[in-house]
Amino acid sequence: MVEVKKKSIPILPWMRSPIDVNRFEDCPINLVPCLDPRLEVALEKMGISSLFPVQVAVWQETLGPGAFQRDLCINSPTGSGKTLAYALPIVQMLSTRAVRCLRALVVLPTRDLALQVKEVFAAIAPAVGLSVGLAVGQSSIADEISELIKRPKLEAGICYDPEDLTYELQSSVDILVATPGRLMDHINSTKGFTLEHLCYLVVDETDRLLREAYQSWLPTVLQLTQANDESLFPLANSYLSSTLGPLKTIRRFGVERGFKGKSHPRLVKMVLSATLTQDPSKLAQLNLHHPLLITTGKRRYQLPEKLESYKIICESNLRPLYLVALLQELGEKKCIVFTSSTESTHRLCMLLNLFGDLSIKIKEYSGRQRQSLRSKTLKAFREGKVQVLVSSDAMTRGMDVEGVRNVINYDMPAYIKTYIHRAGRTARAGQAGCCFTLLHKHEVKRFKKMLLKADNDSVPHYSIPSSSIESLHAVYNSALGKLKETVESEVSRKRKIGSKFSRLSKSKGKGHQK
Repeated sequence: MVEVKKKSIPILPWMRSPIDVNRFEDCPINLVPCLDPRLEVALEKMGISSLFPVQVAVWQETLGPGAFQRDLCINSPTGSGKTLAYALPIVQMLSTRAVRCLRALVVLPTRDLALQVKEVFAAIAPAVGLSVGLAVGQSSIADEISELIKRPKLEAGICYDPEDLTYELQSSVDILVATPGRLMDHINSTKGFTLEHLCYLVVDETDRLLREAYQSWLPTVLQLTQANDESLFPLANSYLSSTLGPLKTIRRFGVERGFKGKSHPRLVKMVLSATLTQDPSKLAQLNLHHPLLITTGKRRYQLPEKLESYKIICESNLRPLYLVALLQELGEKKCIVFTSSTESTHRLCMLLNLFGDLSIKIKEYSGRQRQSLRSKTLKAFREGKVQVLVSSDAMTRGMDVEGVRNVINYDMPAYIKTYIHRAGRTARAGQAGCCFTLLHKHEVKRFKKMLLKADNDSVPHYSIPSSSIESLHAVYNSALGKLKETVESEVSRKRKIGSKFSRLSKSKGKGHQK
């Protein structure tokens, strides 16, 4: 049998000589060079007394000797402080701006993650007079427009031509945190919304944003921030005057070495992930300028330093019992249980709650729920009113909930990237945490092979006493019966709703025919 060798992806030259975060140490904020005193006070109010190594490394390449000369690619473990690593230098750089317009755009794949990042910016930006906006579709687009765009004050009794007023529309925010879909909505339909003055673009959770097209948001943003040299586009000046009034940022094509053919002043890009892609074709989409890689150590995939990983071997068809027994052992410590799909999340959460005598509060958190319900559940989890979240991979990326001590993989993740992002919900910011993975015997070999990619060659076995499993059999059989009834009831209800909508659409169709 001939072995088919897996095609290797060539590593880009600039990725071979990265800045190693391990060379840096925590730095007290009063010793951070050039830090604005107002931002120092804001950080203290957040309870931050020092910057983590990745934050120090990024600061050096932005406000220090690096001075934003190169685009930054930051590959650092989950919970290492990447959000503040880019938020702080951007806010510091914009603190001297004279006119308010949209100068920094942060794009994230999910609403919940965007809300979390916006909170970080909102904690420091007002200290230096900057305003932060959010575009994630949480509220109506009309409400978002009223927050993002400043309309001219109209005097009573005077008749205005709406077209004459468009040039007076201005941005109400300096920094915008957005998801791709809603960003495209504003680009395509919001009058006065412009990326003409954009200085900084942050692509957080880069590998996911590059993997999923999201309405071609990236090429659109890059196109809108390209050079608009008047010699090449003679009508650009008149167009800009009609749409933006006296305020405009003209980007020209650079001619000096290293900038030839590129827009100047250039759009500075910062891309981040705990599992940053090395695929040249994907990275090429970002059109990076002399990129610099900032990473932790030589390994591509890294787990949090203080994470303890365990495997639990389950007997066939008894996985839920092992999960319940483990949850009982862990007590009321905050815990996230990950499954492989939204449907599995829903049914597992229902099953756990049907056990009845568990002394812990368990809630579902998945993409099948409304945003308002997810936000409410997450708030209760943060506050400790809920001890266990059963989640799909909607929560694997970037979400930071203080005090999560345990993560449980109810279903083994298919890829090392997924394992890293799941496990990264604990052992954050230098804290300790545990990740348990429930396995059938046939999955053990594949699990071991997967973790070798993160240089983890020995995952200890965590033993659940057989007496604990046996004591749960009776209540488990009862819970399964109740779950079957509940699922059948849900399916029946969905069918009734579906048939009702079908009848309504048919009756509307007949009405139009008449």
